[in-house]
Amino acid sequence: MNRTNKPDRNEAVVPRDSPVDGYRSARPLRWWPLAILLIAIFSSRYAPKLFNAPSVELMTAAFGGPAVAGLLILAWWLFASRASIKEKAIGFGSVLLVATLSIKAIHPSLKGTGTILHVVPNGIAGFGIPLLLLAGAAKYRLTAALICAVLTFVYWDFVQLKGLTGSYVPELTWRWNRSAEQSYLANIADALPASKSDFSESDGPITLASAEWPSFRGPNRDGKQPGIAFESNWQKAPPLRLWQTKMGPGWSSFTVAGDRLFTQEQRGDNEAVLCLNANTGEVIWAYEYASRFWESIAGTGPRATPTIADEGLFAMGGDGILMCLDPLNGKLIWQTDLKKDADRKAPEWGFASSPLITEQVVIVHAGGKGDNGVIAYDVRSGARNWSVSSGDHSYSSPQLATLDRVTGVLMTTNTGLQFLAAKTGKQLWQHDWPFKSYRILQPNVVGNRIVVASSIGQGTRCIEATQNADQWHIDVKWTTRDLKPDFNDFVEHKGFLYGFDSNIFECVDLATGKRKWKGGRYGNGQVLLLPDEDQLLISTESGELVLVLANDRAFVELARFAAIEGKTWNHPVVIGSRVYIRNAEQAACFELKTRLTTAIN
Repeated sequence: MNRTNKPDRNEAVVPRDSPVDGYRSARPLRWWPLAILLIAIFSSRYAPKLFNAPSVELMTAAFGGPAVAGLLILAWWLFASRASIKEKAIGFGSVLLVATLSIKAIHPSLKGTGTILHVVPNGIAGFGIPLLLLAGAAKYRLTAALICAVLTFVYWDFVQLKGLTGSYVPELTWRWNRSAEQSYLANIADALPASKSDFSESDGPITLASAEWPSFRGPNRDGKQPGIAFESNWQKAPPLRLWQTKMGPGWSSFTVAGDRLFTQEQRGDNEAVLCLNANTGEVIWAYEYASRFWESIAGTGPRATPTIADEGLFAMGGDGILMCLDPLNGKLIWQTDLKKDADRKAPEWGFASSPLITEQVVIVHAGGKGDNGVIAYDVRSGARNWSVSSGDHSYSSPQLATLDRVTGVLMTTNTGLQFLAAKTGKQLWQHDWPFKSYRILQPNVVGNRIVVASSIGQGTRCIEATQNADQWHIDVKWTTRDLKPDFNDFVEHKGFLYGFDSNIFECVDLATGKRKWKGGRYGNGQVLLLPDEDQLLISTESGELVLVLANDRAFVELARFAAIEGKTWNHPVVIGSRVYIRNAEQAACFELKTRLTTAIN
């Protein structure tokens, strides 16, 4: 035998049917960097769900970590995997091609943020897992990796994103399933208006005096409804459902005047302000206008709640359309666009400022540059009355407050808390507490003390505002991470705060900021205080209504029942013996047996 035909002793024998035929080595892959990066993809993505109240840093890692780790897997494959040149070229080119085609074909709800958060990292993980498991099997590893990558990327072409839960877990459904919004739009043409004999313009004007619940979270925007207490044995006296109806997407709550409910929703390419019959849930009127705001976490639809005043019904849309309507018939009185007025784009999560009406002006947060931060418009004409500098984004609403005998407007933004004169917009004082991420919640005012919240695990702060010889003094009483409410409002009762520490309900001492108790996993829900008999009505993220005792000694759940289906972030409303609750898909009215009032007929 010719020696030149014999293999060298130091040369690996590579089978001719091997995918690396023609190369001198088919070494096992360097697997440990890949293992670390795969762990990083999944641990960073689901870290918020593992922690009660994730920090800003943890949320940043959750949103950017998977995509970065996925790109590093491709870098590992090209430069540190020990794969052959042929394997690297085929693998990288194929993954790039599959990813490109898949991203072109995904559902619109997964475009942008959804692609970065879900499609790309999961598809690359599908490529990486077989390489990890078959690191030493040169004959099969690339084929298995490409098959898994194709299946993983293609999977995302067959689903649509409904949004994220309060724990930032994606809500997915099959692409061919009709969305709740599509079902609503398909049926909306068949809906009949409420009886004209029951509701007409001759009923008399709707005014602030006639409105039991005129604005977001009530007359004082504090989430309290005095004069009501519910029987706590719901098994003996179960809540009676008076009506239930479908709703379009939106995170508005209700405002109430007599037998009329006012709210907002999305209807395809139009936003709509609605007036519903409080007795039946039927639509009395709907004012639609061309506007559609969407983002990948909360989805589409308005974020704010209409406000009832003597001069009309005031509403703010998700894309910045502010309007005044006649509450009797829904006719437009005036309308303006905050994007133009403040010379800015819509904020990342939309415009969410529920209008505040006082001193003949309607006040909203716009977040524009210069003096276009907070803008006040004339209630009758819509002309700009005054404007003042403020933070560049806020999802809180302006709130009227009296501090040390001075009445003004509190505005929470990413820069902190400011106190403004309602007539002129003059800034009376500013407490700086800058925060890079979003602020959503209403300031909680108790005497001269104000409790201000931040989001994503940063906690709350209590300050006291007093003045001496026209000089304001702001004293920080405490800052705590014992209460981290994110986007779930809290209430004050008898010197204690009750609300959500992320998604677990708790009680905190107003004097010290220290936690008294913690209990009740209700997701990212909302709470309403019934102070007369120390009751808290909680709407859970899953659509349940829960009655909890408001006391500082221990967590006591009194009753609960399933009210509506779907993710429920909207604030409930109590009027008499009735509870009104809605989300982005449904609305319902329940009658509960009361202790202090008779049922509304």
